Amino acid sequence: MADRGRVKVGIIGSGFEADIHAASFRILPEDAEVVAVASPTKGHPEALAKKYGIAHVYHDYREMLKQKDIEMVTINAPNHLHCAMTRDIANAGKHVVCEKPLAMTLEEADEMIDVCKKTGVLLMYAEELLFTPKYVKVKEMADQGAFGKVYLVKQSEKHFGPHAGWFWDVSKSGGGVLMDMGCHGIAFCWWFLGHPAIKSVYCQMGTYAHADKTKGEDNCICILEFANDAVGLIETSWAKRGGMDDCTEVYGTGGVSYADLHMGNAMPTFSGPGYGYAVEKAPSTQGWSYPVFEEHWNYGLPQELRHFARCVRGKETPMVTGEDGRVVQEVLYAGYQSAGTGRKVELPFRPKGVKRPIDLWRKPVA
Repeated sequence: MADRGRVKVGIIGSGFEADIHAASFRILPEDAEVVAVASPTKGHPEALAKKYGIAHVYHDYREMLKQKDIEMVTINAPNHLHCAMTRDIANAGKHVVCEKPLAMTLEEADEMIDVCKKTGVLLMYAEELLFTPKYVKVKEMADQGAFGKVYLVKQSEKHFGPHAGWFWDVSKSGGGVLMDMGCHGIAFCWWFLGHPAIKSVYCQMGTYAHADKTKGEDNCICILEFANDAVGLIETSWAKRGGMDDCTEVYGTGGVSYADLHMGNAMPTFSGPGYGYAVEKAPSTQGWSYPVFEEHWNYGLPQELRHFARCVRGKETPMVTGEDGRVVQEVLYAGYQSAGTGRKVELPFRPKGVKRPIDLWRKPVA
């Protein structure tokens, strides 16, 4: 595709993640600009537009899709809406960036992939850990042989719960913390190891701190076995107090690496009265806290969205696609099935008629 200047972007959503997208596009503005935002929540898209200088505001994303100059749309909406929104965006002839997880079900994932292929648009799966500078550096070292044969990759993401209320509602989210953050670890371990076949999944999960809010799990341990004999260990939690933890550990026959996403970019701080923003999911800034700088950049979000915009212009090839999101979706299925049965689940695992992945835990498929 010929270079036609900056890619014109529309954002669906006006909450936490939509704000991150708008901020990230502004950090790296050379390849894309946000020209519209759509959200049904009165006052919210107006506030986002004012904050970031976005020209057009809509309360129905389908009206936004009629705006002719929009070329790419990012979906920052509850999981149960991803499929329908992708279908509408693709049929409007616009490229799709879908936040994780890709969909609620494998059937939805297949539909999303198919409609984007038929309409000739890109379906790009937003997985920022593949763009996080610190983690990218560790993979670069691994690929250079720094650790010998890698036999274990561990990814851990923990805090005390999500921002938006819909995450607690399994009819909208499809599950709990495994759906919300486990998808990060699954995609990361698979990517880090070079996309080997995933042989099996074992998960243990429970609802420990938030049974009053959700039927979903708020803590999960997930073990992936890969065809290259490596193991992925994924720890995710909504039950961990004290703010956000995001860490990766890599173990090989010739070395080891520990990458803490926040502590290497934080400034240990004590404040009696407290102050403004410290870091994502920090519950308070009174006492000891660990404020970070260049947070979005250190997460890899601007780099991710710039990459997607460059893909639209044909300057790069998508690193993370709908097909990748579908692989993650199948692992999520297997994870809930494993937690429900207490057994390791081998892949491929493609049960039919699943409406919500969490039903495989609460009502396991025989």
